[in-house]
Amino acid sequence: MKVFTTASASRSRGLSAVGAAAASVAIAATTAIAAPGAAGASPQSPSAPLESAGVPPRIAALADSGSLSVESVDLIPEAIAAVSGSVGLPTTVSNALLSTVGGCQSDAPEAIIACTEDQTLTTEPPLSLRVNPANTDIVVLGAGLHEDGTMRPVLESRLRAALELANSFPSAPIIVTGGVPQSGRTEADAMFDWLVANGVPATRITKEERSTSTVENAQFTDEILDARRSPAAVVVTSPGHLERALVDFRKAVDGQRSIQGVVAP
Repeated sequence: MKVFTTASASRSRGLSAVGAAAASVAIAATTAIAAPGAAGASPQSPSAPLESAGVPPRIAALADSGSLSVESVDLIPEAIAAVSGSVGLPTTVSNALLSTVGGCQSDAPEAIIACTEDQTLTTEPPLSLRVNPANTDIVVLGAGLHEDGTMRPVLESRLRAALELANSFPSAPIIVTGGVPQSGRTEADAMFDWLVANGVPATRITKEERSTSTVENAQFTDEILDARRSPAAVVVTSPGHLERALVDFRKAVDGQRSIQGVVAP
């Protein structure tokens, strides 16, 4: 078995309790879905319904102990597979588990890659947006503009997906990231203008317009997230781009926050 340690003991910039809180929400949601309690029923330990749904006891015990430091990136996918086989675990919950305690929120590149490969790419809003929208940034990745500074269809698709999230979660801040100007206009400029024209208040949107690659999108966006002390971010990009982008962003944030993704159809 591959074993990777999480970043909980080694983060260089200080551990926030928000990651553990998000993981607790995910585990609680999993518990409720796995075995909803009948009205008036005697209280159960949090691990009991997980075990009854087929989750291995050593993993279910995390819900009792509150110890969310998982030593192996393989543990959480094993739990997800067990519950999914019994009751059908929603993708948003399984992705949230992976994004917090499943290895994705780590400073170990191997763990990040393995965990990201285990996730399911989806158009559904992630759990972090549902439970804490005001502190979850929506990050829209740019794409090369035409020579005259107009947008290509792929970028418009990403913006439509971001707009749907923005309208569904009006307290969530937005970051548009992309440089490489054409006719004096950066990708971030074009995205900002499009979102404002479609009803998003300009005060909600921050432009990151220095980046020239996905890796730089991640690095420069991380600086903004650090300044805001943001506990979570949701990356919006095209289907063929999202997995690579998630890996780049998770490496850039060094385990400091949960990074999840939304596919732009």
